[in-house]
Amino acid sequence: MQHACVPEPRPAAGPASLTRAQWLRGAAGLSAGAVLASLPFAAGAQGAAAPSGGAAPRMHTRPIPSSREALPVIGCGTWVGFGHAPGSAEYRRLPGVLEALFAAGGTVLDSSPMYGRAEETTGELLAASPQRARAFLATKVWTRGRAAGIAQMEASFAHLKTERIDLMQVHNLVDWRTQLATLREWKAQGRIRYLGITHYTASAFDEVLAVLRAEPLDFLQINYAADDREVERRVLPLAAERGVAVIVNQPFGGGGLLRSLRDRPLPGWAAEIGCASWAQVLLKFVLGHPAVTCAIPGTSRPGHMADNAAAGTGTLPDAAFWRRHADAIRA
Repeated sequence: MQHACVPEPRPAAGPASLTRAQWLRGAAGLSAGAVLASLPFAAGAQGAAAPSGGAAPRMHTRPIPSSREALPVIGCGTWVGFGHAPGSAEYRRLPGVLEALFAAGGTVLDSSPMYGRAEETTGELLAASPQRARAFLATKVWTRGRAAGIAQMEASFAHLKTERIDLMQVHNLVDWRTQLATLREWKAQGRIRYLGITHYTASAFDEVLAVLRAEPLDFLQINYAADDREVERRVLPLAAERGVAVIVNQPFGGGGLLRSLRDRPLPGWAAEIGCASWAQVLLKFVLGHPAVTCAIPGTSRPGHMADNAAAGTGTLPDAAFWRRHADAIRA
C-alpha cells in the first residue's frame, strides 16, 4: 500500500526553542494568511524575499519539463488526513488546510481511490472554496483491466466534482500498460492534462526504471526523504534525463524520521536557511535535489499546512550544503 501522505507527528521547532506544537497552539487564533505571515524566514540568494508590507514570502515554483508550466514546490497529500466524514471535528478543520495551501501559493492536491473518501472530501472542499480554480488536482487509477480502470477514473471525476483532472497517475504501477494506454487517449481528448506513474518503495525501483525508459511520461511520484535516499542513485537521474517531473511522497520518511527528531533542538544553521521547524528542514532537504519538482506532505491541520508550505520559500540549499549537515538530520 502506498503511504504517500502520512499524518504528521509534532517535531521540535525553532531557534527560539519552541516545539512545532507549541508554536501552532500560539497561532491557533490566527487565520491561515496570518499564520504564514508570522513564520520567521531568512531569504537567501535563491529565495523570494518577503514583499513590502509584511506579506508572506512567495513560494518557489519549478517547471514541469514536458510543458514548462510552473508548479509550486509544496503541495498537500490527502492520504489519512482527508479521509474524514462531514460533521466530524477533523472534517471541519480541512477548509483551513486548503486556505493555508492557497494562501502560501501552493496548488497541488494529490489523492487516490485507495485513500478512503479522500477524493470525495477534496471535491466537497474545493466546490465550497472561492479559490477552486487555483487547485492542481492529481489522483490515480489503482485497478486491473481497461473497463475497471475507466470505471474507477470516472468515479474519481465524480468524487472530485470536475470535468478535467490535471494529473492522473497509475498507482503503484498496477496494470500500468493497460492504464497508460487509456490515459494517453484521455490526454489527447483533454480530459486529463498530464499522466504519470507512482510507487513508494525501493523494491519497485527496477520496474519504475523500466517504465521510465520505455514510456513517455509527464510525472513520476516516488518516495524520497533524508533517511530514504535510494532514489538518488538511479531513479532521480533517469527522471531528469527523460524530462519527467518528480513529485515526492513520504518526504518525512513515512513519519518515523520526523518523530525521531521531535525532541531535538534545531541546529543553528536552520535559521540561516529560513527553517522554523524540523518539518521545514526535511522538506528543504528533499527540494535540494534539482530533479524534484514538488513535495506533498499530508496533513489535516491548517497550522501544519502553513508550516510545511513555508519550506517552499527562501533559500533552497543544494546537495553540497546537505552533505555538510547530514549528521544533524540523521535518525
